[in-house]
Amino acid sequence: MGRLLAIDHGEKRIGLALSDPNKIISKPLKTISFSNYDNLSIDLIEIIERYEIEKLIIGLPIGMHGANTLQTDKVEDFTNYLKNKIDIPIIMFDERLSSVSAKKSLVEQGIKTGHNKSKIDDTAAAIFLQHYLDQLNY
Repeated sequence: MGRLLAIDHGEKRIGLALSDPNKIISKPLKTISFSNYDNLSIDLIEIIERYEIEKLIIGLPIGMHGANTLQTDKVEDFTNYLKNKIDIPIIMFDERLSSVSAKKSLVEQGIKTGHNKSKIDDTAAAIFLQHYLDQLNY
């Protein structure tokens, strides 16, 4: 059984989260620095092979009123780039408020978020991946 990998694409960092092999629970994996698509795709291919990923879930940053934003366009470009590099299914999934939820969750756990921005990114990926998994298993 393969896992799912969630990607929270930001301006400077990419948050990653994994599902368990049964696709019931998600957990943060790590955050990687974003410099360019080529380096990112190399990192992602390594992770896909290492964790036997069968599908990518990419967070789609839609505006609060359902409209596309500048970041939406960037994520769509990134997704199209990956579709030419990676031969597994790629799903775009609404990630609205996942970063806000991640920050709130970390603060509630007593984790300072000012210097731990990478924790927000991988936690946000885990949050929207969990929402996706919940829909699958509903």
